[in-house]
Amino acid sequence: MQTASTNICERMGRSQELSEFKRGTVIGCHLCNKSIQEISLLLNIPLSTVSGIITKWKQLGTTATQPRSGRPCKMTDRGQRMLKHTVHRSHKLSAESIAKHRQASCGLQIITITLRRELHEMGFHGQAAASKHYITKCKAKHQMQWRSGLEQWRPERYLPDCIVQSVKF
Repeated sequence: MQTASTNICERMGRSQELSEFKRGTVIGCHLCNKSIQEISLLLNIPLSTVSGIITKWKQLGTTATQPRSGRPCKMTDRGQRMLKHTVHRSHKLSAESIAKHRQASCGLQIITITLRRELHEMGFHGQAAASKHYITKCKAKHQMQWRSGLEQWRPERYLPDCIVQSVKF
């Protein structure tokens, strides 16, 4: 048996939840008139957890986990898959147009900020297209002439002989 001074983190991680069986075992021990300290040492569970399980059982009559607080997610897994498919199919659509399309097709009203957040979590980030210089026919002709001039470039013609001999191109 471990002593009560054992580090709690060694016994049970902070974010772990006890299984239904262990919670039932705690209630069974409580019904057998065991104290909270005895249950804690017997099952290797912190005192506060044992106390919380017993209190919850007395108030609610169950040890099952209750729904968490907070607003439920607007997008379901299926909705996220549909959104991903829509973005892959037509990646140039804006978030506003996707939101309007979803409202028309599914009847699901979702605001643009939520839609953008979901897209960011999926790995899609809107970016402005890179600006490219407009090349006229005249500029293209000059570039081609310049490139063809580079093909005829020889280092011997422009560099001193001592440099050309030391550096092999």
